[in-house]
This record gives sequence, C-alpha cells and structure tokens, in this order.
Amino acid sequence: MDPAMLIEMIGYLGSVLVLVSMLMSSVIKLRIINTVGSVIFAIYAFIIQSYPTAIMNVILVGVNIYNLIKLLKTTKEYDLVEVKADDSFAGYFLEHYKKDIEIYFPEFRNEDFFDAAYIICCKTDPAGIFLGKKNGSEILISLEYTSPMYRDCSVGKFLYENLSNRGINRLVYKNADKKHAEYLEKMGYLKGEEGYIKEI
Repeated sequence: MDPAMLIEMIGYLGSVLVLVSMLMSSVIKLRIINTVGSVIFAIYAFIIQSYPTAIMNVILVGVNIYNLIKLLKTTKEYDLVEVKADDSFAGYFLEHYKKDIEIYFPEFRNEDFFDAAYIICCKTDPAGIFLGKKNGSEILISLEYTSPMYRDCSVGKFLYENLSNRGINRLVYKNADKKHAEYLEKMGYLKGEEGYIKEI
C-alpha cells in the first residue's frame, strides 16, 4: 500500500473513532473510545507535522484519562425506592426516557400490569427503574432500565443485592433481544427454558 494512503487511513480512523465516541450513551465508553481516537489522531498529526493538532489531541487524551479515573474511582450511593406502578413520578420517568426505552426494550408496554415497581436513585437523582410481576419470591421482569448517565452496571449490582434483602431470590427475563441478552449474561443471568434466569 502507498505510504501516503496509509497515513491518510490512520487520520480517517482517528477521526471516525472520535465521532463514534460522541454517539455513546455510556460516559465511560465515550471516554475510552474518544481516548483511542485521540491517540490515533495525535499519531497522524505528528506524522504529517501538524503539531498544534497533535498537541491538542495529546491534551484530550490526558483529559479523558483523568476523567476516566475519576469516574471509576467514584463510589455511587444508591437508594431503592419501592413505588406503585401507577406512581406519577414513575410515569414521568418512563415518559422522559420513552424513546431510549423503545430502542432497548421494544416489547415493553407501560399499559401492562406490574405489582413490583422500584426506582433506583443516586443522591435523589433517578438512575433507573425496575418493573415486573411477583410470584412469591420470584419476579418476572417487564423492564430493567438504567438512564444513560449510569450505565456502568453499578445500578444492576445494587438492585440485585437489595431485592435479595427484600425476600426476592429469583429473577426471570423472558423476552431479551440480542443486545439486552449480552447485558443479562454479563450480570450473571443464565439462559433456560423460561428465558434468562438469575438466582440472587
């Protein structure tokens, strides 16, 4: 391959990664992808001797790493608030994130009946919502949604621990698409005849 073309490809790759990072809903993913893109673009800028661009991208790498360390070191404190399914604030939360919920949970219907409803808060900021149907110590999950700012799995870990403390020891999620199935497996769900199951 022509060296000049290869150098251009490096520049395009860096630019694409920086742009893709801006599409990430997770702040942590945004920072990681943006860092990789900035490193590649800085290398490209040094090769073509565009030093102002190179220096700017090196600084961006430093800023991203600093913020990533802060994000990963910060201990989030959550509260689990049990609400009624028709609670007005739960309705507001679902409406506010309606479009995002439709992307990740296309089969969810707010009109369905739920007798298990919880809002997960981080210092009074609503971070997620959990809706389902109880069957003794089991919950058939209808929705387990986390808002974009809190998608680092900490909400899920907190939720499972606290549901266990409230006498729930089994979670079942029946209709998981491929994207959500990856999350469920990451969180310790096992695929069975009923769907994805987690013993807590």
